[in-house]
Amino acid sequence: MTERFDGLDPVALAHHVGAARVEVFETVGSTMDEVHRLAEAGAESGTVVVAARQVAGRGRFGRKWTSGSGRGLWTTILNRRVDISALDALSLRIGVAIATKLDQFADDCVMLKWPNDLYVRGRKLGGILVEARWRDARLEWVAIGVGINLAAPADQPGAAALRAGVMKSDVLKVVVEHVARACSATGNLSPEEVREFNARDVARGARLIEPAAGLARGITPNGTLVVETASGRELFRRGSLVIASEEG
Repeated sequence: MTERFDGLDPVALAHHVGAARVEVFETVGSTMDEVHRLAEAGAESGTVVVAARQVAGRGRFGRKWTSGSGRGLWTTILNRRVDISALDALSLRIGVAIATKLDQFADDCVMLKWPNDLYVRGRKLGGILVEARWRDARLEWVAIGVGINLAAPADQPGAAALRAGVMKSDVLKVVVEHVARACSATGNLSPEEVREFNARDVARGARLIEPAAGLARGITPNGTLVVETASGRELFRRGSLVIASEEG
């Protein structure tokens, strides 16, 4: 475990970002796995894990997430206070909350792609991964992983990054604050959150290949994707969104 992050030791970093506790690593398999390990050991809600590099970072469906040393913010936040009624829409709620505040660090408006991606100028900037752990019917904790490129990965020509010179600790502060705020909400997305998502939706009105052939028509308050297909409007709770113009 390394001792500093942007020149701050873990205690100073926790104070800077408003976290209960921060664990800083040079290299980990996955910050998500570290948070689950800490949660099992009794770590308090609000614990944050950050790493300079992940060797087994992952996104949805276990897909590999490129997270090279010094090239981005790779973090996972532990929250034990998420209301079950808010769980279905949580990744979208977090995306809306973070995107509106990341604009200050980007060269253009930060956009959203259902269900959990951040985009700038049509290129992927980052992603959000939410994993819940249950004991019987009781929600024990939620791990919220956020990966944001500070430098575009060389092996991903379609990737975006934040503006040069942005401090990781300042981005982490925004992420920690607004993940906590999103996790304190209950129920479905508010009308304001739905409007904000729609205003930033990279796919709205676009022709889709997945999760069904048709036109993207936004989301419902519980985070369901609406697709206008040849047979009418269809709703999707799970899956990946592929825009026809992005194919290949």
